[in-house]
Amino acid sequence: MTRLALDIGATKFAAGLVDSDYMLHDVCRVAATGADPWTACRELLRAVAGDRTVTAVGIGAAGPVDVPAGVIAPLNLPSWRAGFAIVAHVQALFPEAGVRLAIDGACLALAEHRVGGLRGVDNGLALTVSSGVGGGIVADGRVVAGRTGNGGHIGHLVVAGDETPCSCGGFGCVEAVASGLSAVRWAREHGWTGTTGVELAEAARGGDEVAVAALGRAGTALGQAVASAAALLDVDKVVIGGGFAHSGAPLWDPLRAAVAAHARLGFLDGLTVELSTLTDGATLVGAGVLAAEAVLSR
Repeated sequence: MTRLALDIGATKFAAGLVDSDYMLHDVCRVAATGADPWTACRELLRAVAGDRTVTAVGIGAAGPVDVPAGVIAPLNLPSWRAGFAIVAHVQALFPEAGVRLAIDGACLALAEHRVGGLRGVDNGLALTVSSGVGGGIVADGRVVAGRTGNGGHIGHLVVAGDETPCSCGGFGCVEAVASGLSAVRWAREHGWTGTTGVELAEAARGGDEVAVAALGRAGTALGQAVASAAALLDVDKVVIGGGFAHSGAPLWDPLRAAVAAHARLGFLDGLTVELSTLTDGATLVGAGVLAAEAVLSR
């Protein structure tokens, strides 16, 4: 039995083989660019599968998605924004396989629930904070997909009073304020001269005032979103992963302060917010879970 996991991310495609313990093997990555992303994605899947007969494929994709239709429309890939029938294309590539699709945030929640910080937690929230902001919901022990599969899209909660334009077409979204790309953009607009989220975090830890302000702004927005989502969903625990989430105290101190300031309802006593122990491959792990199990609820 050969199961494949595919992650369609903001900047790359990743694929690997999945074993019965949800461990990944033979993982390969390619850039998610070009006028014809499917060609790169198809060749990646062929390379990972080799001569094996593939029996299941789990796909975690940047959103929006339409899971019932098997279609994705990731904002980062202009040629797919109008909708790309990823399930049909993968099914044609592996005719004997069962193919399942979920948004990347749901895959993140699956990974956290099976092998990460939400293991044993019946009601929780998983976030990823990297080039974008995504999330997934665990409710009553199951990952919730929602009507179209976009459940958990926490990156598009709105920060009160903020009017920063978002790639979704709205403004004031958490993703437009708190993602690594957005924080870097804001810092550069205010005179900082670096180029990456890693550099921004290093500058903030070194006391650079603009960098500190950029991470404070991002952390506060994330904390407000976490408090709002926790109140809405009645969760016990929140885990936050992704590259930008590893920015340290300049991000986490304002994040925790915002959670403490806003999560004041009695049923939120004991709410914990922690850094994920999973790597940046968490979405791929979740796609592997998706390949192995019929697990999402609507």
